Amino acid sequence: MTEETDENKTRKNGLHGGVSTELTENMRQGWADTERRHLEPVAQAPHTARRRAAISGRFPGELLVIPAGNPKVRSNDTDYPFRPSSEYVYLTGDQSQDAVLVLEPRAAGGHEAVAYLLPRSDRESGEFWLDYHGELWDGRRNSLAENEQLLGVPCRDVRTLTERLAEATGPIRLLRGYDAGTDAALRDKVTAERDIEFRVALSELRLIKDEFEIADLRHACQATARGFEDVVKILGTDTPTPERAIEGTFWMRARIEGNDVGYASVCAAGPHATTLHWVRNDGEARPGDLLLLDAGVESRNLYTADVTRTLPVDGRFTPVQRQVYDAVYAAQSAGIAAVKPGAKYRDFHHAAQRVLTEHLASWGLFGGRSVDEAYELGLFRRWTLAGTGHMIGLDVHDCAKARTELYVEGTLEAGMVLTVEPGLYFQSDDLTVPEEFRGIGVRIEDDLLVTEDGNENLSAGLPRSADDVEAWMARLRS
Repeated sequence: MTEETDENKTRKNGLHGGVSTELTENMRQGWADTERRHLEPVAQAPHTARRRAAISGRFPGELLVIPAGNPKVRSNDTDYPFRPSSEYVYLTGDQSQDAVLVLEPRAAGGHEAVAYLLPRSDRESGEFWLDYHGELWDGRRNSLAENEQLLGVPCRDVRTLTERLAEATGPIRLLRGYDAGTDAALRDKVTAERDIEFRVALSELRLIKDEFEIADLRHACQATARGFEDVVKILGTDTPTPERAIEGTFWMRARIEGNDVGYASVCAAGPHATTLHWVRNDGEARPGDLLLLDAGVESRNLYTADVTRTLPVDGRFTPVQRQVYDAVYAAQSAGIAAVKPGAKYRDFHHAAQRVLTEHLASWGLFGGRSVDEAYELGLFRRWTLAGTGHMIGLDVHDCAKARTELYVEGTLEAGMVLTVEPGLYFQSDDLTVPEEFRGIGVRIEDDLLVTEDGNENLSAGLPRSADDVEAWMARLRS
C-alpha cells in the first residue's frame, strides 16, 4: 500500500511542461473495452484456499494481514524487478506489487479472505498515461473483477485499505517489513511478539509441500539441468571462459523457462570455488581448472531449484581433483541415503560430514587424531564450513523462520523438499593441507523430495559421479 505523490507522476527534467485541455480530452476517448470475462482460476487456486484455511485455523478470531510488498529503488527512479513476499504468493498465487491479503475473522468462525489490489488504470482521470507507473508505462493490470475470477477471493481497491485498517478492532497480526504504508497504518494495533508468532506460523505451513508445489519444483529442477547443459556447451576447452559469460548463459535459460534465477548464481572457477558464496563472477574458467556452478531456475510461480555441480572445465578431472571430488560424492551419497520419512533432519548432515571426516583423516589432515575425535571436536569444519543442506521452495532457504524443534531438530516427513550439498574447500593459502589440494573447491548439491518410502532426487537429470560427469560433458560437446 503506497501513498501517491506528484513525484510518482512527473520527472523534474521532463520535456513536457504541461498538458493541454485538448490533449486531456483526446486521451479520454477512443479506447476499446478490454475487460476479460469468464476467466478460469489460476492452477494454484484450490491449493491456496486450503493454505488460507490452515492459517485461519491457527489464529481464530484475529485479523490477519499479509502484504505482497512494494517495489524497491535500485537507482534514482528505477526499481529492482519486483518479487512479492513468499508468504503472499503462498496464500494467493498472485504476484502483484503493492497488494495486501487480509483475512477477516467471521463471527461464526473462520475467516473471509479479501485481496486488496490496484485496479485498472483510470482512463477518465488520465492516470493511465500521466502517472509514470500508469498502464501505458508499466503495462496492463488485471481489473478487480478479473482478479476475483483468477484468485477465487473478493478483491477491493488497495487504496481503500488504510480506511479499513483504521476501523479494525480486536487482535491483529501483521506480516511486517514488506509494506511501509501497511506497517504504519497498524503501528499502534499490533505487537512485535504476536507478529513474530504469525511469521513463524506462516513459515511452518510451508514445511510440507503440496502436489502443486512439488510439480513446480520438479519443473524448476528440470529447467536448471538444461541451464547446466547450456553452460557446458560454452565452456572453452583451450581458451578461458569468463565467469560472467557462464552466469549470463544460465540466466538466459532461467528467463526463458522461468521467472528468473532463484538466487545469485555462483559461477566460481579455480580458487574462487573455495569461496562458498562467490557471486562476483568476475574471473575466468580456465582449462585445467574446476568450475563450481551453484545455480537454480525460479519457476514462473516463484519456486526455485538449488543445484550445484563441480565440473572440470576441459572435460577431464586431474587425479587430485578427482580425489577430492570422489570424497564429496561419497559424502553426498551417504547424505542422500539418510533422507527418508521418520529420520531426524540432522541425520543426512551427520552421514555426509562423517564421510568427509573419514577422507580428511585418511589424508593425514588431523595430525594423528582419530576420526571419532576429529568429528567430535568439529575439526573437519575448517574445510567443510557449511551445513549439508536446507529446506527449499518459494525461498531458496525455505521455511527459515520455523521453530528449531520443527526444523533442524525435527523429523523428516513425506512432502518435505531439501537440499543435500556437502563440500570441501581448500583455501589457496591454507598451509595445513598438501600443496596440490590448495585452491580446490568441490560441492555437489541436489534437491530431494521426501517420499513415503524414501526420497526422490528431483535434480537427477544431472550426473553426479566423476565418470558420469566426464561422459556427460563429452556427449554435450560432441
